[in-house]
Amino acid sequence: MKKVRWGILSTAKIAQKSLIPAFERANNAVVTGIASGSGKAEEVAAQFTIAKSYSSYEAMLQDPEIDAVYIPLPNHLHKKWTIEAAKHGKHILCEKPASLTAEETKEMVEFCRKSDVKFMEAFMYQFHPQHERVREIIKSGEIGEVKFMRASFSFFLAQPEGNIKMDPNKGGGSLYDVGCYAIHSICNILGAEPVEVDVKANVDSDYQVDTSAFGYMKMENGVHAHFDCSFDMVFRAEYEVIGTAGHIKVPRAFRPDNHGGEGLVIVQKGEETREEKIVADIYKEEVEHISQVILENGEPSYSGENAIQNMRVIEACYQSIKTGKIIKLK
Repeated sequence: MKKVRWGILSTAKIAQKSLIPAFERANNAVVTGIASGSGKAEEVAAQFTIAKSYSSYEAMLQDPEIDAVYIPLPNHLHKKWTIEAAKHGKHILCEKPASLTAEETKEMVEFCRKSDVKFMEAFMYQFHPQHERVREIIKSGEIGEVKFMRASFSFFLAQPEGNIKMDPNKGGGSLYDVGCYAIHSICNILGAEPVEVDVKANVDSDYQVDTSAFGYMKMENGVHAHFDCSFDMVFRAEYEVIGTAGHIKVPRAFRPDNHGGEGLVIVQKGEETREEKIVADIYKEEVEHISQVILENGEPSYSGENAIQNMRVIEACYQSIKTGKIIKLK
């Protein structure tokens, strides 16, 4: 099988811990090179037996033996390096959030389209089949008419000092970091977008980033939704869908990889409870999906328009936090 030759743009922790191993497990992808401006590329290349290392991102982008790049850089650098990669004809898998604003994301998506390269934002959780199973259960009518959904993603950030997640100039804050998943899952599962958002946040007085955010969203299909995200609470990565006849809980929604890839769907109706366990390798699924799209000149299941819309919602959430008002979306 032909394989897409990937380059990794930085030696970021997520690349080393999750994505490079996923590329190694994938059937249609191979990591050919890794670049770093910090001088760590050679060391990481040796660790993972990667053929090439580069002392600058530009050097890797100029290499004709690299077909595509994975960008796990800090949020504020996503736009710059997505556009640079597209200029060199490289396809792109870019970490979430795609950028800091909807307008930036739109520029990225449009530039990639004009450059005839594929672009996908890396919301890896959505490639776990437990979410398709949830949509199937909803569609079957088993829990009745859906009235409400809530989603939560939190963890306790023990050492905020020096952490990039606490830097307002680099896209820090809980909403950008983990709230984006909760928001994305609500739209993804309900198949609808919000028409208004009302969000409150705890903003750290020293760092000036939101360490927790609590949001209400009214969806275009009439369903109501809540989300919360935090650096100040115990680890949770879950959502729940409540209907007129029952409800569905997904306690491993965003990080099933913490459980060996095992997702869990819990359906409750009255006194009856059913558990369905589904195993999948989300990072491998994500890598294989975008690689197959590149090989077949297809389109990602998660489109650039989806990424732009998700950023519109996040932007509206920040506007609500700043103004203290309910923000209406078109």
